[in-house]
Amino acid sequence: MADRYLRLTGTAPGRFLTRRIGLPQPTPLRRWSAGRPDLEGPVLRLTAGAEPPPAGGSPYGAVVLDATGVADVPGLAGVHRTLHPLMRSLATCGRIVVLSRPLDLDGPQQAAAQQALEGFVRSLAKEAGRGVTVQLVRVAPGADPESVLAFLLSPKSAYVSGQVIEVAPNEPAPPASSRTALVTGAARGIGEAVAATLARDGAHVVCLDVPQSADALAAVAARLGGTALPLDITAPDAGERLTAALPRGLDVLVHNAGITRDRRLANMAADRWETVLDVNLASVLRTTDHLLKSGTLNDHARIVATASIAGIAGNAGQTNYAASKAGVIGFVRALAAAPRTRDRGITVNAVAPGFIETKMTAAVPFLIREAGRRMNSLGQGGQPADVAETVAWLAAAGSGGLTGQVVRVCGQSLLGA
Repeated sequence: MADRYLRLTGTAPGRFLTRRIGLPQPTPLRRWSAGRPDLEGPVLRLTAGAEPPPAGGSPYGAVVLDATGVADVPGLAGVHRTLHPLMRSLATCGRIVVLSRPLDLDGPQQAAAQQALEGFVRSLAKEAGRGVTVQLVRVAPGADPESVLAFLLSPKSAYVSGQVIEVAPNEPAPPASSRTALVTGAARGIGEAVAATLARDGAHVVCLDVPQSADALAAVAARLGGTALPLDITAPDAGERLTAALPRGLDVLVHNAGITRDRRLANMAADRWETVLDVNLASVLRTTDHLLKSGTLNDHARIVATASIAGIAGNAGQTNYAASKAGVIGFVRALAAAPRTRDRGITVNAVAPGFIETKMTAAVPFLIREAGRRMNSLGQGGQPADVAETVAWLAAAGSGGLTGQVVRVCGQSLLGA
């Protein structure tokens, strides 16, 4: 759905008018395309405390600041000394990534300094403007952050900002000639975008949705060269039918199917509560458990579940939905640490979308919709492609160092952490 306000502020009269009355002026985000796959401008890598190059050259597409050596409060001055002169030298829609250490490896002074970086990064992301995003990447000893940087320093991460990503050491997944991915809720919206992105990246995608959407699902699968699987994921035999449909096993499992049945708790009938919890949470638990027990999920598989910022910050009228999505986060964190995934190199992560432009949000009343769009650091709604690119990154064979993560795709929503 078109964001007419964003279009207005992209015109000279619109910029003049909104500036005069103090309204936000969001910057149109530059997203990935085959013709423009990279950021504009060079990537500058510096260590905290180092003197930046003199101003006056081409704007930087990104700055990577290594702050892993910051060990006390005085050391934080080096972060200011290095980044302060560079803030006006970043290109529009540029990137800042700060590298730090895991908190549990240090004593109190070091931990305090490293935790301070989180507050710094989240605040800088809220003030940077011009479509610039800022992230903190905590790198464990022996971990390689390059696959994380490849995503964060690209247009694929346009709507991800103010996030803290933890990278652990991992054994590289063996090369595979092809990968099989299953995406639930793939007939439309975010699920369709996820399926298309995984197919673009070389996966054979099994597209799953309810039988009522069989025609739309078949069209999506045909366009992507994938397989359509009309199936109610809440059916008692859903796990068995998935195993039968995946004779070569599964390399990527994306839990995207979800519904809303909004009402305030005082007005919410039991069937509205139970249906949402069954589709959004119980089916995720059941099918994942079956695919693990049956051996359908291959070694080094990737599980990516869809949570929501509603599960982090809560939302009036959505106690059922928020409970289900918070439950997904708990599921991800627990399963990521379990021996049955960890010992097989299987990663488990979640994306937590914020306001994404879909048919669902198009039905939201106008004033609430506009508030949802503007209540983030980038001042606009995201696109299904933003969620899809983040899922594809977490699902990539090279993302074995990422597990138990919940990555918000919300433009750094002002709601929640």
